Amino acid sequence: MRQRIVVTGTDTGIGKTVFSAGLADLLGANYWKPIQAGLEGETDTQVVARLGSLLPDRIVPEHYRLRTPASPYHSAEIDGVRIDADSLDVPDTGERPLVIEGAGGLMVPLNYGTLYIDIFERWRLPVVLCGSTALGTINHSLLSIEALRKRQIRIVGIAFIGEKNAENESAICEIGRVRWLGRLPWLSPLTADALQTAFKASFRPDDFEP
Repeated sequence: MRQRIVVTGTDTGIGKTVFSAGLADLLGANYWKPIQAGLEGETDTQVVARLGSLLPDRIVPEHYRLRTPASPYHSAEIDGVRIDADSLDVPDTGERPLVIEGAGGLMVPLNYGTLYIDIFERWRLPVVLCGSTALGTINHSLLSIEALRKRQIRIVGIAFIGEKNAENESAICEIGRVRWLGRLPWLSPLTADALQTAFKASFRPDDFEP
């Protein structure tokens, strides 16, 4: 069965995009960011293409490209656009796997009637939850796990990003009853080669099988 995996996070700015780049490279997958909010500098899609060494044919264009770096609904308002949640259908990428990256956390609004988790629920695709290892991660992670379970969305597992924190990681996995997929450390310098090496040392492709 073709792999189609949603990458989401417990919060914004925790490293979902870097993780998505590493995962797309690890699985030989295409990448899709349905909504890009913020067009100055590198977009998330451009970052993933660079860090994941993805050729153009492995990049699915964004459905919405919004100028302002803000929550999608607010960025759309500034641009005079209304995000049509029903138009966000998972693209067909043939036999190649697909990594789909959300924006921020699960409860990020796309418009005043739709949250990102509503889209994930409709898609019925397995989700990888990215969580920080820093202070506050237990609360954020368990709330995210509870929200996904309430919608009966399958959780592949949780991928931690940051410095090792065995106590936090263990507590989340045991209390939340989720699989520990691995931990991606902060990388400096962050290059395609460094990410590929760290990702292969931290994660196994078989753990992401459907």
